[in-house]
Amino acid sequence: MSELFIQPRDKKKTTPLASLFNVILVGAVILGIGFFAVSRLNYQFDWSVLWRFRVKILRGYGWTFVITFFSLILSLIIGTLSALALESRILFFKYFARAYVEGIRSTPFLVQINFFYFIIATALGMNNKYLLGILILSIFSGAYVTEIIRGGLQSIPESQWMTIRSLSFTRGQAYRYIIFPQVFRRILPSLAGQLSSLVKDSSLLSVIAVSEITKTVLEADAITFRTFENLTFLAVAYMVITIPISLLSKYLERKFYYES
Repeated sequence: MSELFIQPRDKKKTTPLASLFNVILVGAVILGIGFFAVSRLNYQFDWSVLWRFRVKILRGYGWTFVITFFSLILSLIIGTLSALALESRILFFKYFARAYVEGIRSTPFLVQINFFYFIIATALGMNNKYLLGILILSIFSGAYVTEIIRGGLQSIPESQWMTIRSLSFTRGQAYRYIIFPQVFRRILPSLAGQLSSLVKDSSLLSVIAVSEITKTVLEADAITFRTFENLTFLAVAYMVITIPISLLSKYLERKFYYES
């Protein structure tokens, strides 16, 4: 019986039955807490309000997918280039990247949204709020991706660089064939966490009238006053995006695993 509750020292020996049992147990506890809270409030759910606004909500959900998809790609590009700039011997690139990372990480995202949207975008004559939303979110997330990648690069021992130089690899070949494959696996858990945070941070773009899922659900809530139903749906909607990112990260981590 104890094997259902206690994991063996060799994690690979955990049985499917034990995993299933504990998943069900955790789910029952979470549902029990939720049921207790709702029963104490004597609240009656009415999920039909979501159906009434289904077109508007689905349109907002679609924009959330579009914004996060392009922001994920762009933030990875920005983060990679900035991390390489921090490792560069050219001082301008190094200090510019450092100023970018420290500037973004030391100020609230909400302040950055207003600064880029009302000052920078206005000065440049940019008025496409969805494009601006992608750029703002990418710049914000790119600073954190930079530090994740930089940490991965610095984890490569100096002995490998000495070997690379002795084999006459160019710096580009070294990064492509030796360094980045190792760094990629090492940073996957942290990178997946940051990309999940990016998805959730997209909700703040509602302050500049970007009609993503959070804004559309809150607009529906302002009309229906069914806060529990709307926020429960909103939480599940974000989990539908973030959980696959986490699962994909675990899959890639196993796929690229190697004995060190």
